[in-house]
Amino acid sequence: MGRVLGIDHGTQRVGLAISDALRIVAHPLEVLPADADTAKRIGDLVREREVDHVVVGLPIGLNGREGEAAAKARELAGEIAAEVDVEVEMSDERFTTKTAEEALLEANVKRADRKQVIDKVAAAVMLQQWLDRR
Repeated sequence: MGRVLGIDHGTQRVGLAISDALRIVAHPLEVLPADADTAKRIGDLVREREVDHVVVGLPIGLNGREGEAAAKARELAGEIAAEVDVEVEMSDERFTTKTAEEALLEANVKRADRKQVIDKVAAAVMLQQWLDRR
């Protein structure tokens, strides 16, 4: 069993988190710019970090509907699946950014610093929820 990579796709940035080899704990990994090379860079990370499963956060509205952000996340998931030969799945990411923000505030992380890490922390929250459901 290999590691799992969690992805929080945003319009400006893409947060990444990775599990330990036993798939028990998620750790924030890094933040990438959201651009045309994102799927390729993620593919490189999948190969480098021996990832065998990718979980992309699916932003579903409180009304249960998918909007433009969900379409973009699904598009990225498809690009990643074409880039690497691992299972790629979607997972509900409602409230993960809010949970990450609250954790960073509780840890007294300064506003400027929070902006730099919020996306990878949100990815870790989403991935940890996914791991806990397993």
